[in-house]
Amino acid sequence: MLKIEPITLKAANAYVEQHHRHHKASRGHKFSVRVVDEAGRIRGVGIAGRPVSRVLDQDQHLEVVRVCTDGTRNACSMIYGALRRAGIALGYEPHKIITYTLATEPGGSLRAAGWHDDGLAGGGEWGRTGRPREVVAPTETKRRWRAALPVGVEER
Repeated sequence: MLKIEPITLKAANAYVEQHHRHHKASRGHKFSVRVVDEAGRIRGVGIAGRPVSRVLDQDQHLEVVRVCTDGTRNACSMIYGALRRAGIALGYEPHKIITYTLATEPGGSLRAAGWHDDGLAGGGEWGRTGRPREVVAPTETKRRWRAALPVGVEER
């Protein structure tokens, strides 16, 4: 039996540093959750924060910036579902709750948690000639996902 609980950014980042395949810790967050098993062991974490894109950050978007599990069945979809529900409860419009995956990742956990595939969304680096940045994440094409409303709920 798995359950969702809140978690501090520091603790969530420690889990990400230990278990994430291709990302480092998040620089900040608005809120974070964890999935724990019946023994209280953390099986995964999710971090929601400000969008990485400056354009989306100016338009009241919420971005799921990290989701990381140890592979426990259903933990990933539980985290995505909890972050979606929490964002809606906090007043974010569902179509403005987003996340990205690598284009090569299938997205089954996102679909199971009520997210919709928004299509390919670029890739590459944030650094530019006049503004170099360290490359710390994969630069391949990404896929954007948007949260959907729970069944039976209408958008405001």
